[in-house]
Amino acid sequence: MSKCTIISSEALTDVSHQAKLSERKRKNHNYHPDFADPMNRMLNAFEPGTYVQPHKHENPDKREVFIVLKGKLGVVCFDDDGKITEKHVLAPFPGNPGIEIPERTWHMAIALKEGTVAYELKDGPYLPADDKNFAPWAPSEGKPECRVYLENIISEADF
Repeated sequence: MSKCTIISSEALTDVSHQAKLSERKRKNHNYHPDFADPMNRMLNAFEPGTYVQPHKHENPDKREVFIVLKGKLGVVCFDDDGKITEKHVLAPFPGNPGIEIPERTWHMAIALKEGTVAYELKDGPYLPADDKNFAPWAPSEGKPECRVYLENIISEADF
């Protein structure tokens, strides 16, 4: 029996379907056996309209990688005042399928197409109390102003 982990088409379809049914319009499927793993690996499915509050991984510092397997994902990076410093569109070939975001970099991911699924890698361990530092200049997830903020970022990034 193989010790290798396969990222199957069925897994992509399943996690994408779960994201569509989710109130948050996103869902992940973890491949790491537990949160203490030194490298967290997961499928992360995004649907248009999901709001990922801008954040950075600092103290502890962590890198984050997205490789888009299906669909189209926008990644926006910001300075400390919330101004856009970089914007990237990720999509499977042809195009740029992936990005590595350095530690201490404000960023957010935006679904640009239905059924978007990325393979995400992030330094572990995952501890909810210190995993993300959320941007104070952006609305918190679940707030009514998230939709307008997201629409403004999409417009400003020209996605």
